[in-house]
Amino acid sequence: MDGTVVGLCAFAALIVLLGARVPIAFALAGVATVGTFVMFAFRTGAFNPDRAVRPTTSLVFSNSFDLIHSYDLSMIPLFVALGHIAYRAEITTRIYHAARVWLAAIPGGVAMASVVGCGGFSAITGSSIACASTMGRICAPEMLRMGYDKRLATASVAAGGTLGSLIPPSVLFIIYGIFTETSISALFLAGVLPGLISLMGFLLVIWLWVRHDPSAAPTSDAVISTRDRVNAARDAWPAAALFVIIVGGIYGGIFTATEAAAVSVSVTLLIGFAQRRLTIASVIEALRETMIQTTSIFIIAASAKIFVAFIALTGVAGDIVGAVQAAEPDVITLMIAIAVIYLLLGMFLDPIGIMVLTLPLLVPLVEGYGLDLIWFGVVVIKLLEIGLITPPVGLNVFVIGSVVGREVPISRIFSGITRFLAVDVIVLALLMAFPILSLLIPNAM
Repeated sequence: MDGTVVGLCAFAALIVLLGARVPIAFALAGVATVGTFVMFAFRTGAFNPDRAVRPTTSLVFSNSFDLIHSYDLSMIPLFVALGHIAYRAEITTRIYHAARVWLAAIPGGVAMASVVGCGGFSAITGSSIACASTMGRICAPEMLRMGYDKRLATASVAAGGTLGSLIPPSVLFIIYGIFTETSISALFLAGVLPGLISLMGFLLVIWLWVRHDPSAAPTSDAVISTRDRVNAARDAWPAAALFVIIVGGIYGGIFTATEAAAVSVSVTLLIGFAQRRLTIASVIEALRETMIQTTSIFIIAASAKIFVAFIALTGVAGDIVGAVQAAEPDVITLMIAIAVIYLLLGMFLDPIGIMVLTLPLLVPLVEGYGLDLIWFGVVVIKLLEIGLITPPVGLNVFVIGSVVGREVPISRIFSGITRFLAVDVIVLALLMAFPILSLLIPNAM
């Protein structure tokens, strides 16, 4: 049986299963296993299932085993644990409180502080969903209580939460690096500048919003002294220290990404216990949540690895690359087409699902055009970041919706998110037009 036909049928079946809300891990592993069995059963022309059992099980188990025992994958539970422990040590929330104090006098300052807090939270946790969920519980109710426009109060946190995909450490960068065999340390550094540009863009949106409609963000009558600002900045030093350890350590060649994760967890534990904000019970609870979240990611990653091996077996990736190259599109047309594909998929699928569905086909194509995979990784993560707030299934929007409940309908949150989406599209265009924005820091290593 022709491998290309089997591969295309597998993609179609996978999209149908995902559309039917079948868990992505089961959909990937199931389609890949059945597809591999079919390929081996028809290898000699006639259907012979007996010859397909052994090679199918060998491919499935060897690929999943190799992935789970990957050294690079070990940084995922470390960074996930770092986020949970830092939250319980109040390191992540103090970033928001410090920004809240420093920006109090600026119209829309609480919304800006929420975005800055999300950026700081992202620099420790690496998870957009966790960032939106945690910061949403802290920031959104406070802004609603102060009389902020409901759209601004919720959309600013939903958009700020997406920064966890781009600002290192990012779980999506880790998965991208593993599946494309690129340097995860370089990917982390490549995400710093684009992440900061995105953060500044969100702050600009809030500033313009409040300037156009001052009633959207009531000003606070609280008097903030210089001493209050100094104390707030001082309280946030652990977060700054962790960011320096991760980014500075990797940039300076002191740590690999995995070593930076391990050192950061150790430092967080020391700070938490020294400041008496951590207890043995809270650490155990953080580790329990880490195991649950990590297991979910590992199962998806292992299933994706099986699917990637199946796609390589069919040869469909090579056929698609050849067909595209035969059409001779220029690089601009190619990247626009890729962006459209990701934006459409982002409306319905979660980020990890989109990556494992598209990378087996797109990476060979991008390599065939001689494009830098580090730069392409930043573009992909930015596209996935946009998908988190794109209707009708913007995951971050629904996370914030679950936090605020019936007080703010989902439609109201989406109506506020459009301004942030516009900035995201502009930043995406800049990243695609000027690869130096992504490659400046990693090239300086």
